[in-house]
Amino acid sequence: MRASLLALAIGAFGIGTTEFVIVGLLPEVADDLSVSIPSAGMLVTGYALGVVVGAPLMTAAGARLPRKTMLVVLMAVFIAGNLLCALAGDYTALMGGRLIAALTHGAFFGIGSVVAADLVAPDRRASAIALMFTGLTLANVLGVPLGTFLGQEFGWRSTFWAVTGIGIVGLLGLLALVPAQPAPERGALRGELAVFRKPQVWLALTTTVLGFGGVFASFTYLAPMMTELAGFSDGAVAWLLVLFGVGLCVGNVLGGRAADRALMPSLYLILGGLCLVLVIFTFTSHAALPAAITLAAFGAIGFATVPPLQARVMQQAAGAPALASAANIAAFNLGNALGAWLGGLAVAHGLGWTSPTWIGAGLAAAGLGTAALSGRLDRRGHRSHRSHGNRGSGEPHPRPDTELPTAPLTNAPGAGFGTHSIVEQKSR
Repeated sequence: MRASLLALAIGAFGIGTTEFVIVGLLPEVADDLSVSIPSAGMLVTGYALGVVVGAPLMTAAGARLPRKTMLVVLMAVFIAGNLLCALAGDYTALMGGRLIAALTHGAFFGIGSVVAADLVAPDRRASAIALMFTGLTLANVLGVPLGTFLGQEFGWRSTFWAVTGIGIVGLLGLLALVPAQPAPERGALRGELAVFRKPQVWLALTTTVLGFGGVFASFTYLAPMMTELAGFSDGAVAWLLVLFGVGLCVGNVLGGRAADRALMPSLYLILGGLCLVLVIFTFTSHAALPAAITLAAFGAIGFATVPPLQARVMQQAAGAPALASAANIAAFNLGNALGAWLGGLAVAHGLGWTSPTWIGAGLAAAGLGTAALSGRLDRRGHRSHRSHGNRGSGEPHPRPDTELPTAPLTNAPGAGFGTHSIVEQKSR
C-alpha cells in the first residue's frame, strides 16, 4: 500500500510544483513574452480559477470511470498542459497550458484522497491522505525552489519540461502501483451531487475556505513582511520559504495522525492554534530570529489543517465522497484567493505589512467558528438518533463527530470511500 501512496504523492508533487513555481519565474516570463509583471501574475490567478472550475467538472465527467482510470486520465491531461507551457511561444499559449493543467488539480487531489483512504485500514485514513499530500508539501520545499533555479539558469521553459517529466513518472507510477478498482455503480453521479443537499457538507467546505484562507492571507505577503519588518535581505527570502516548507511537512504528518485519533477535536485544536500563531506572528515579525521561529511554527500549524479539513468533507459526504472531496480542493484554492485578496486590500489601504496576518487570524477564528457549529450539529443529530432509535438492539451508535465511515451504505449508489472498503473486503 505504501508504494501505491507513493505513486499518488509523486503526482501531487508535480501538480504542487507547477502551481507555485510560476511565482519565482514572473520576471523571466514577463521579459521573454514582452508582457508586464502584473500580466504575468495573472498566470497565478488563472491557474487558481482553473482549479475552482475544474475540480467539480472533471470529477463529474469521470464519475462512471474506475478511480484508477480517472487518475491516469487526469495525469495525462496534466502532462499535456505542462507540455503546452514548455512549447508556448506567446502569453496566450502559456495561459492555455496553465488552464489545462489546472483543470486536473482539484479532481486529482479529490479522487486521490478517496483512493488513498480506501487503501488502508479505517483508523489510518487521515494519515494516508496526509502521505499523499506530502507530495504537495515537498513541492513547496524542493520543487518550487529547484524549479525556480532551473528556470532562472536555463530559461523558464526548462522548468515546464522538468514538470512534464515528473508528470510522466507519476503516470507510470499510477499504472504500475495503484491497484485496479471496479467502476462506480450506475447513478453514482446523482449520488455524488446529492451530498450537496447536506448542510454539513457546506459547513465543511466553508471551514476549509476560511481556515486555509487564514494561511494564505499572511503567506502571500511573507516576503515584504520579512524584508521590511524583520530585516532580512531579499536573498534570505528563499531560505525562509524552505524553513516554512519544512514546517509544512511536519504539520502535514502531525495533522494526519491527530485526525486519525479524533477528527473534530483535532480540527478545533489546529484552527485555534493557527489563530494564536498568527496573532503571535504580528508581534514577532519585527525581529529576525523570533520571526524565523514563528514562521516555522506557522508552516507546521498551517498545513496541519489540510488532512482534517479534507477528512471532514469525506466524512460528511460518506455516501459519495469523490465530488465533495474535489470540491474541497477547490475550496482550498478559493480560500487562497480570498486570503490574498483581503490581505492585499489591507496593505493597499495603508494598514501595514502585519495587517494581512491579523486578517489571517480573523479568518482562522471564523473557520473555527464554523467547525464548532458543524460539531454541534453532529452532536445534536447523534442525540436525536439515540432518542428515536431502537434502544433494545444493544448495538453501539456511531460517533459522527470523530469517526470516518468504514463501509459504503448498502443501498446508496457510489457510497463509501470506494466501491468496496478495506473493512468489507477483509470481512468477506
